[in-house]
Amino acid sequence: MGFRRPPAAGAAVLTAIAAALMLSGCGAVDGPADGKPVVLTTFTVLADIAGNVGGEHLTVESITKAGAEIHGYEPTPGDIKKAAEADLILDNGMNLEAWFAQFVDGVDVEHVVVSNGVEPIAIGEDAYAGKPNPHAWMSPLNVQIYVDNMVTAFSELDSEHADDYRANGDAYKARLQQVQDELVAELGALPVNERALVTCEGAFSYLARDAGLTEKYIWPVNAEQQATPQQITSTIEFVKQNRVPAVFCESTVSDAPMQRVVEATNARFGGTLYVDSLSEEDGPVPTYLDLIRHDADTLTSALNGTQS
Repeated sequence: MGFRRPPAAGAAVLTAIAAALMLSGCGAVDGPADGKPVVLTTFTVLADIAGNVGGEHLTVESITKAGAEIHGYEPTPGDIKKAAEADLILDNGMNLEAWFAQFVDGVDVEHVVVSNGVEPIAIGEDAYAGKPNPHAWMSPLNVQIYVDNMVTAFSELDSEHADDYRANGDAYKARLQQVQDELVAELGALPVNERALVTCEGAFSYLARDAGLTEKYIWPVNAEQQATPQQITSTIEFVKQNRVPAVFCESTVSDAPMQRVVEATNARFGGTLYVDSLSEEDGPVPTYLDLIRHDADTLTSALNGTQS
């Protein structure tokens, strides 16, 4: 896997970059005080995974903060300044970060797409039909591919510590496999008629595939400001026809559309799931592994009726 350089810059982005560098007081970039290479990721989930692979040798930061909605994020001049000062930028790809291509225009920093090598699942409906579902990290199996890509990228960036990156990656992949096995066992134990995953966003295709769940969502990707009446009606019909016991919504969007589904059916609201963002350190999902475990536990307890 090689690095991919971004295309030529647009005038607006170049202006923002120049302004950001002027705000820093100079055009030259100073490295971090500890001398470690800086890796910048597009969102917190990638930052946590990269931190596990990079260990003590890299400084890893996320452009977006905990709790941010990643799809429609609008970078600030400060973000562009961070990008210009980084040694490496990581993004998910698969059309997740709609703002990213313009963001890296004109920033002369190496850039790696960490989902390279993942077998995509196509979105099945609406304007996004046929495009890859970008939420590949919701499968711990896919994240093992992310890790391999990061190990290669970090080893190219900092060859002196390549052995450490490989060892860190192997150790983290073992933990990912353990979580994957737990997820499949936990969700696979549900009765067949309860193996339905109904959410606001279609962000769980990879998790549903791994755990043998049937997926239904109100909208495919977080691009709409609110759900359409047709989308809500379709979800209500699915829940009624399949006697789905519980439905869910993601932490970065309003659950109001799903509450309308609850009001129109016998399903209960099963809880909040995490996808696009980790929580703060003292929150329920401060790490990626916590996120997957939290979602699996929330799904299982709500669908089998043991929810407190």
